[in-house]
Amino acid sequence: MKSLVLAEKPSVAREIARILKCNNKSKGYLEGPNYVVTWALGHLVTLAEPDEYDKKYKEWRIEDLPMLPGRMKLKVIRQTSQQFQIIKGLMKRNDLKDLVIATDAGREGELVARWIMEMANWKKPIRRLWISSQTDKAITEGFARLQPGTAYNNLYDAAVCRAEADWLIGLNITRTLTCKYNAQLNAGRVQTPTLAMMVNRENEIKNFKPVNYWTVRVQFGDYFGDWRGPGGGRLYEQSKAEEIDNKVKMQPGRISELKTESKSELPPLAYDLTELQRDANRRYSWSAQKTLSVLQDLYERHKLVTYPRTDSRYISSDIVPTLAIRLKAMGVGPYAAMIKPLLQKPLQPGKRFVDSSKVSDHHAIIPTEQPLNLSTLSEDEKRLYDLIARRFVAVLYPPFRYEQTTIVTAVNGEDFYSRGKVVTDKGWREVQASSSNKEESDEDQGPEQNFAKHHKGESVLVKHSKIGKHKTQPPARYNEATLLTAMEYCGKLLDDEELRESIKGSGLGTPATRAEIIEKLVHTSYIERHGKELVPTSKGMQLINLVPPALRSPELTAQWEQKLADIAHGKAKKTDFMTAIRHDAAALVETVRNEAAVYKADNVSKVKCPLCNRYMLIVNGKRGKMLACPDRSCGHRQPEKEDAFGMKGGSSRNNQRLIAQYSDKEELGSNLGELFKAALAKKEKSEK
Repeated sequence: MKSLVLAEKPSVAREIARILKCNNKSKGYLEGPNYVVTWALGHLVTLAEPDEYDKKYKEWRIEDLPMLPGRMKLKVIRQTSQQFQIIKGLMKRNDLKDLVIATDAGREGELVARWIMEMANWKKPIRRLWISSQTDKAITEGFARLQPGTAYNNLYDAAVCRAEADWLIGLNITRTLTCKYNAQLNAGRVQTPTLAMMVNRENEIKNFKPVNYWTVRVQFGDYFGDWRGPGGGRLYEQSKAEEIDNKVKMQPGRISELKTESKSELPPLAYDLTELQRDANRRYSWSAQKTLSVLQDLYERHKLVTYPRTDSRYISSDIVPTLAIRLKAMGVGPYAAMIKPLLQKPLQPGKRFVDSSKVSDHHAIIPTEQPLNLSTLSEDEKRLYDLIARRFVAVLYPPFRYEQTTIVTAVNGEDFYSRGKVVTDKGWREVQASSSNKEESDEDQGPEQNFAKHHKGESVLVKHSKIGKHKTQPPARYNEATLLTAMEYCGKLLDDEELRESIKGSGLGTPATRAEIIEKLVHTSYIERHGKELVPTSKGMQLINLVPPALRSPELTAQWEQKLADIAHGKAKKTDFMTAIRHDAAALVETVRNEAAVYKADNVSKVKCPLCNRYMLIVNGKRGKMLACPDRSCGHRQPEKEDAFGMKGGSSRNNQRLIAQYSDKEELGSNLGELFKAALAKKEKSEK
């Protein structure tokens, strides 16, 4: 008897098949003496469409909402149905004793496999392959310690809840908005609160009123000091700044306070997916989606890094014995010199890196034991691998140590503050420069400077003084790095990494879905990229005023995500969560139905719809800009550069297709239909 192995992608299936010695190729699967390895193509099964529950849902009518099916149905995705049929056929074989789920080791991977099994009516035992890297060693060891499939039932329940919640909230609210405002508007339980955060920030910027303030800086020869009073270093009256300037100009002073402290800065935490996406955006201006795409290749194709879609920044204790092997494997090129001192003595990583209690499904993203060959990597792959490699090494290095000196110089009763730093041990900064915002100088604290030797009570002289005029600045727009942080912590933006980690648990989306949410907001024209900034459009800002307040709330959606995590860990029940979601869906529909707001499209073109004569809207399509009729009952779409009749070159075949397409439309009426045919004939004649 053999085991059937179900992978998520053909590329992963081929690697597993090679290791399991499945060398006989057949259509859709590979077979060996002990295993049959097949694959999905991502999701092969999905939730059924509304009209598959009731034919009335084919028409979008607000009076038919909310849609709350008693039991959610599944359907095979038509485009990939051929591969599903192959898997279904394999599952009927009598020589297969069990099934090994080898899809991605996460919530969505579990859903991919279980839905296929449910649609194919698989009843035999299941086991689970759960690995954090795609190396031969990891796969071999994973098959040696396969887990019972029942151990992941809670994870499957959480995955089903996520999918059904998105269907119930997303489809109901989208249909209600679209029907009420007769516009192509959509909303969701994660994308809408994410958009709301950006709209709130944009409103803060628009409503911000800049205020002038002044500062006073004096030069004491080999160092300078900034004035600071009881309220800080900002003066909101120019006359006060001038008074201080006149009071201290060319006057003697005395160092009233001099304090030197030894300080240290611990290494940064290892990467999870969100932090890696943030760092790649800060350093390379990459989108979150690009980072995930490049990372996936490093994981699957090159096998150089561990599982990408992780939310942990720690490793478990069982990984510690492998650290030296991983360091040796990557010890080539620019990494050889930085790794050498680590391998000269036993590695003893602390709780900042090793903490099994903070690892759930997968540990932090670190290099694998696969030997590194930089020549096989593209430039983007090298750049991303470099971030991961240097962060991995940095975590194992000692702290960055320095002496912080603060001088307070008194001149005619006014105090001037100076700060300086002397590095005593570069530590982890030998291998990685910080990309933290903490590196940027705080204007109120004053910049760092190098001091000569000074002592308390020393007399000094003001050589020069200068008044600086400034304006208060509005909050910065979100870029992908700061938006990912806001999504992860729902606005609780804290500077301290460990403190941020301690409150982790509830956020908008998951590390695996946040990039997709951002791209969806761009694609649906709710936000736009202006350089590195993400800016809400008029459509996006209007949508937030149309959706119910509850759906705008990041906190509410974060609570939903937290409950999904609790279900996955057996701390909450699927039935309780779905009951609450159904109640929320009905309440949200009713709120939109009773809303008195008005929506005005700002993407109206000068081209009229050939069917109903309404001015068409410019929208984003899969192949570029499209023109879409604003009336959903019409539904006509065409590329933006086509003429009003939807033709590019006016080919006869295309024209006949359009005649057939439009002549069946009852809305045209016989007169308009005949006119349209005549116009097409005239156009063809002129082109000949």
